[in-house]
Amino acid sequence: MLKTIDYRIRQIIDNELSRQENSINLISSENYTSSAVRAIESSILMSKYAEGTPKKRFYAGCEIVDEIESYAVAQAKSTFIPSEYQSEYHVNVQPLSGSIANIIALNAVLTPGDTIVSMDLYSGGHLSHGFNKHISGSIYTVVHYSVNPKSMLIELAQIESLVQKHRPKLLIVGASAYSRKIDFEPIAEITRKHGVILLADIAHIAGLVATELHPNPIPHADIVTLTTHKTLRGPRGAIIICRQELAARIDRSVMPGVQGGPFMHSVAAKAQAFKEAQTTDFLQYQQEVLKCAKKLAAELGNNGYSIVSGGTDTHHFVVNMMHSKLLISGAEAEQRLAQNNIIANRNTIPFERERPRVTSGLRIGVSAMVSRGCKLKDMKMMASLIMQALENPFNETLPQEVISFAQQFTERLGDI
Repeated sequence: MLKTIDYRIRQIIDNELSRQENSINLISSENYTSSAVRAIESSILMSKYAEGTPKKRFYAGCEIVDEIESYAVAQAKSTFIPSEYQSEYHVNVQPLSGSIANIIALNAVLTPGDTIVSMDLYSGGHLSHGFNKHISGSIYTVVHYSVNPKSMLIELAQIESLVQKHRPKLLIVGASAYSRKIDFEPIAEITRKHGVILLADIAHIAGLVATELHPNPIPHADIVTLTTHKTLRGPRGAIIICRQELAARIDRSVMPGVQGGPFMHSVAAKAQAFKEAQTTDFLQYQQEVLKCAKKLAAELGNNGYSIVSGGTDTHHFVVNMMHSKLLISGAEAEQRLAQNNIIANRNTIPFERERPRVTSGLRIGVSAMVSRGCKLKDMKMMASLIMQALENPFNETLPQEVISFAQQFTERLGDI
């Protein structure tokens, strides 16, 4: 049996570490965990099978992992649910990803063919909110709302009109590429008025919600899904929060409905991330994220790049490349950046005219780089490097300039 890491695997991991050290990471879905989270994720807990929930397992020997799951649930409640509402909500910490969490939630409260209203993919919604090529779009009848074509903001009147017309069983609010604050309360008023279940997907903004820098969907939503690895800065995974009356349905939908045994090492790492999210350091981190995102968007916007909705209230924003001075596609922008060691991703824009693999937009997020040590003072240089890569991608000296900049920020990258 191998007692050391296979040479080829070690080499590939080292290469990936080098790539990250030498790149500016602007992927808004990515972040870097603490060394404590990484250590827990690789702990002996990964060896334990634990189908079911604490004290209701389908395997023996779960007494100790019951403790860690119960602790993770308690910490999730402390992180996301105001104390006066904690008795009203249930938490399941087992979902393996955000998309799976959404499927679990839909499966718990809907039957095939039921109608969902959700934000369309081009306006910033997510595949798992009923995109026609995702399983959620093939099982359920989906009607999409978009944003106001002038302000690029969510329009309550449009949502209520669609709810009145289509009488959905469930409404999804939340996005993967919408940069403005979402006020959950007036949306909940619409769903309550029409007897519709409200699901809030806060995968991207979970860290901001945890620190009260973004409105909290609790107590307004019936179900909340979130990932633990984006702004929350924890391990890859997700959780579901729901009203107590939906608890049994959610738990049954997790197992046996969609998943089997949970990853107990990930559950424990989530608990660690929830504890970290309750600290002053984490609040200061999120405050810096917001300042940096606003500054970077403003720097690009002031230099001829069109920012969708004119700016950001979160950790990321989308650049409309087809309305910017270069008039190139999102795919071309992504490629120009990548060849200069700047990593971002092409993204659709509202009322998109290009194919999803091409797109007109570029999504930029700052959470990962702020975790690595970037501060507000570094955003002007970061904007300059982005613009140079987009406007003169074959500048022979630029890749090394980017590397020199990126190598200043190696906090939390770590190694195995």
